[in-house]
Amino acid sequence: MVSVGIDDVAIHFPRLYFDMEDFAKLRGADFGKLNRGLGLAAMAIPDVHEDTATMGANAVRRLIDRNGMDPTTIGRIYLGTESALDGSKPTATYIMDMLEQRYTPAHGKDCFRNCDVVDLTFACIGAVDAMHNTLDWVARGGEDKDRVGIVVFADNAKYDIGSSGEYTQGAGGGAILIRHNPRLLEIPDIWGVSTMPVHDFFKPRREVDTRTIVENVLDLARESGEKVKEGLAERILQHLPRSSKKDDVMFENPTLQIHKDTPVFDGQYSNRCYSESVKQAFINFRIKAIREGRYDPESDEILTEQWSRIIVHLPYAFQGKRMFPDVFRHDRRHLPMWEGIVSEIGPEPFSENFPDTPDGLEEFEKANDSYRRLISKTAEFKQFVDERIEKTTRASSLIGNQYTGSIFLALMSSMESDYIENVDMTGEKLGLCGYGSGAKAKVFEGEVQPQWREIASRFHLFERLSSRHPINKTIYEALHRGSRKRSVVKPSDEFALVAIGGDGQLEGQREYCWVE
Repeated sequence: MVSVGIDDVAIHFPRLYFDMEDFAKLRGADFGKLNRGLGLAAMAIPDVHEDTATMGANAVRRLIDRNGMDPTTIGRIYLGTESALDGSKPTATYIMDMLEQRYTPAHGKDCFRNCDVVDLTFACIGAVDAMHNTLDWVARGGEDKDRVGIVVFADNAKYDIGSSGEYTQGAGGGAILIRHNPRLLEIPDIWGVSTMPVHDFFKPRREVDTRTIVENVLDLARESGEKVKEGLAERILQHLPRSSKKDDVMFENPTLQIHKDTPVFDGQYSNRCYSESVKQAFINFRIKAIREGRYDPESDEILTEQWSRIIVHLPYAFQGKRMFPDVFRHDRRHLPMWEGIVSEIGPEPFSENFPDTPDGLEEFEKANDSYRRLISKTAEFKQFVDERIEKTTRASSLIGNQYTGSIFLALMSSMESDYIENVDMTGEKLGLCGYGSGAKAKVFEGEVQPQWREIASRFHLFERLSSRHPINKTIYEALHRGSRKRSVVKPSDEFALVAIGGDGQLEGQREYCWVE
C-alpha cells in the first residue's frame, strides 16, 4: 500500500488577542461560564493589514522555509476556507501572488506557474475536504512520482457584535504538507462520511430595505451631533430611483442585496447537527474499517479505545467533550460497563418512544441533549476526555474558533503537548473528526510516525502564543467594525495587505507585499 499523509504542519495566527475576561466585562457575560464551561481564555483578532489571504500565505511561507522546499516541486496548493475574499477569484490566487513575490528572486518568476490552486468551501470542513482530495492526488502518483501538495486553511471566524456567537470568535491560517512516506502522520484511505442538507449555520446573500439604510445613516448622523431636518429621509428616497452620479448604482428596487462575513445560525440546532453528523460518520467509518480488515469487531478493544487521541473540530475549546458523548455511548452500548452507567444516570431516550410529530421530535431532541449532558458528567467519560481529548483543547482556548483550521490546530496542540511532556506517541493511532455546518462530517484515522518528535519540536505553538499583544475593548470593536485604518502592531517579517483598489487599480483589487 502507498503511504501518504501529513509530513508537516505550520500555523499563523494574528499577533493581537482580546482577553476573554475583558470580553465578558464588555458584554456583561459570566466569565466563569465562558472560561470553565466552554474553555475560552482569549480570541485571536486580525489586525488591519491581515485577512484570509495573508494568514494563509504566512503559514505557507513558514512551511516552505522550514522544510527548504523548492517551489517548483509543489504540484498544488488547495485552500479550505469559508472566509473567501471574492465571489469568483479564488483566495488561493492571492496567496500564490504573495508567494511569487517572496520566492521569485531565488527561484524565478515562474516558480509557481505549474502549481494547481483552488478554493474549497463547505463551512468548517473545507480544509479536511481539501486534504482528502490532495491525499488522493498524491497517492495516485505512485511511489515513483514524488507528488507534493500543500493544503491551506485560513479563516476569520467573525460574528455580529452582541450576537450569541461573538464569544467564539478567532482567526488564523495554516499549511499542511502532504507527501509520500510522511514524517508526522500516515492517513489510511478509509473515510467515514455523513452529509445532510440543513440550515444550522450559513452566510446568505441578504436583502436590505433601502429605507432602512437611509434611516440608519441619518440616525448615525444624529448620534454624531449633526442636525438632520425632518422629512429628509423621504426626500432622499424620492431621488434614489435615479442613477447615482458617483458609481451608476441604480436604486430602482426597494431592496439592496448585500453579503456579510458574519453568519446566520441557530447555535442549539447546530450543536445537534454536529453531534449527529459525527456519530453517523463514525458509524460509517467503523463499517468501512471492518470491511477493509483494519478493525476486528470481535476484539476486546473497542474502536475509540484504540485511538490514543481524538482530534475534532473545535468551534470552542470544550465542544469536543460536549459533543462526543454520542459516539462514546454508541461505541459502548454492548459492553458490561454501560450497564453501570445506565444504573447511575438512567436509561437513554430513543426516538421511537416519542410521538412521530414535530413536537415529538423536539421533545426527543431535548431529552437526548439532557442525556448527553448526563453522560459527560460520569467518571468513565471524564477519564476518557482527560486521556484522549484534553490536550487538543489547549491552543483553542487561547485562539478561539478557526473554522476550517480548528481541527488542525487541535492536532498541533495535542502533538506539541505530548512532545513537551515526553510522551512516546510513535505508532499510536489518532481518530480525527471534521465537521462543517450545512452539514457534513468526516471521520478518518492517522498513525503517528517515528519522526513525529522532530516535526512537533518545530511548532513552537505555545511559545508564540505567549508573546502576543493584548487589545482593549475600544480597539477590538474598531477592528470588528472595520473603522480602524492603521495597524495596531506594525507588520514585520510577514505578508501584509497594503491596498484595496485605488489609483490605477480595478475596483476591489487587492494588493499585498512582504514587509521586512
